[in-house]
Amino acid sequence: MSEIPLQHIHVAPDHGFDDELAPAVFVLHGRGADEEDLLPVARHLPDELHVVSLRAPDPLQGGYTWYELDLSAGGLESSQPHAAEFRRSLDLVAESVDAAVESYGLDPDRLGLLGFSQGAITSLSLALEDPDRYAWVVALHGYLADAHANLEPAGIEGKPVFVGAGAGDRVIPESRSTAAADRFDEIGAAVTRGSYPGGHGIGQQELRDVVAFVESQVAEEA
Repeated sequence: MSEIPLQHIHVAPDHGFDDELAPAVFVLHGRGADEEDLLPVARHLPDELHVVSLRAPDPLQGGYTWYELDLSAGGLESSQPHAAEFRRSLDLVAESVDAAVESYGLDPDRLGLLGFSQGAITSLSLALEDPDRYAWVVALHGYLADAHANLEPAGIEGKPVFVGAGAGDRVIPESRSTAAADRFDEIGAAVTRGSYPGGHGIGQQELRDVVAFVESQVAEEA
């Protein structure tokens, strides 16, 4: 078994697959949270999925963060990831995905990403850096980092991407999530959008839409 660089929680499917490799979702939490934060969301996803919930590398206020914020463009609403720390976290997630595929018997062709806030920003960037690695992406209350905004990788065409945003989100305004969805539309991804009345959190309707999206992806892969 390969050592997985990031601390994590692994939840195996409810039923066995014998010798068949199983699909998986890699879950990336938001700033100041940890690998347990999104497990209540993951529990609603299809039973046949492995869930690998990763912990960000740096401690922050009782939780963890994927990177510090670059506020040089203005306030929080204009923030960008700190370049060096962002690069490190992207590499750590990619290495953890590769190691988990080997360690847990995951199907390398049926891997999804589900991220919230910083985890969504990280997920969108990973999808652009290596679109063939991920079958689908869920990005909730995030944005597309400037460092990746101009990428147009081969393999992104038709990639299913769900982008969820909060109309009342004061941490990451809906306009930033909408801009990310627009960009993925421009480069040919199959974008599903969701706008919800709440703030920086996942409400019940958003959860239902995410579950329906993931169910449809897992059914198509089967």
